[in-house]
Amino acid sequence: MYFVGFLLVLGPLITLHELGHYLVGRWFGVKAEAFSVGFGKEVWGRTDSHGTRWKLSALPLGGYVQFKGDMNPASVPDVNANAEASSEEREGSFHHAALWKRALIVAAGPVANLLIAVAIFFTFNMTYGERLPVNPEQVGVIAEFTEDSRAQAAGFEVGDRIVALDGQRMESQQAIQSAIFAYPNREFSVTVVRRGQERELTVVAAPETLEDGFGNPMKVGLIGVRFNEIEQRFADLGIAQSASRSVEQCVEITQMMITGIGQIISGDRSIKELGGPIKIAKYSGERLSLGMTEFVFFAALISLNLAFINFLPIPALDGGHLAFYAAEAVRRKPVGPVATEWAYRTGIALVLVFMVVVTFNDVTSLAALFGS
Repeated sequence: MYFVGFLLVLGPLITLHELGHYLVGRWFGVKAEAFSVGFGKEVWGRTDSHGTRWKLSALPLGGYVQFKGDMNPASVPDVNANAEASSEEREGSFHHAALWKRALIVAAGPVANLLIAVAIFFTFNMTYGERLPVNPEQVGVIAEFTEDSRAQAAGFEVGDRIVALDGQRMESQQAIQSAIFAYPNREFSVTVVRRGQERELTVVAAPETLEDGFGNPMKVGLIGVRFNEIEQRFADLGIAQSASRSVEQCVEITQMMITGIGQIISGDRSIKELGGPIKIAKYSGERLSLGMTEFVFFAALISLNLAFINFLPIPALDGGHLAFYAAEAVRRKPVGPVATEWAYRTGIALVLVFMVVVTFNDVTSLAALFGS
């Protein structure tokens, strides 16, 4: 299940990401010399009538489109060759295309992943609608406290109804839990309704490590309360509402990613929480075992992750190329060859270091991951 899930998640997402680059490039008349799913040695390939080599490569951990004028699959420009290129060689060359065309070609990959996530969320919203409480007045009512509850120690009482966190109104118990889960060690200003009156209380979320149904650990924030079970209903959403909600979901998940990265940098979370290919394979297999709905939702999360990572302004990633084009637009000329070379070297080094870290995390957690 791990292997099948891994291929079914990353294979289509990588292919569609690269197709975004390829199709926009073709639209603008840029020649693609190679389209590869995977890195390394070619396992299978064919060359089409346009001269593009379509191939499957040995390492299924990514992919690339190599355009005319690229020195390597990372789209590092061949500065010397491009500078000395004849008019015939410049025709169809990526690096001789207009700046705005190059920017759109590069952005098309992560945008494709973003659109995939939006499309999946949109389909779910249209199919299932929105889950709402039958009686909104029952949302967030504290039924009891856990042992050593920080909320109880902070003055909360059974029967208090949590209506806002840090000034933001909470419409569901899931929203309350998700907001607190994401911030272990954070002090929350909580608005509760007690005997018809609103009052403000503060509580610091305790850092706890929980496990999901497959034994995967996750660090979360808890304040030590349990809510009453409430009756819920599903409300149908129209096309416009589903589209709007889908975009909101992408924004919310992206904010969670940024929060998680910030917490790792600040030390609130361990760098060991970062995972690589082995963890992706494990989670893919687990979601697949739970059914196609869970699996497709997980694919949307991975697609959104791919979009987010590729938009980071790191040379050798799509965001790095876009940063160079932004500098070129401001300077009205390309960044110099020496600066370009060193930037790409640094970017590739950062990516390699990141891959080493996440692979090390995967390897050191193998026993826990596979239950041995």
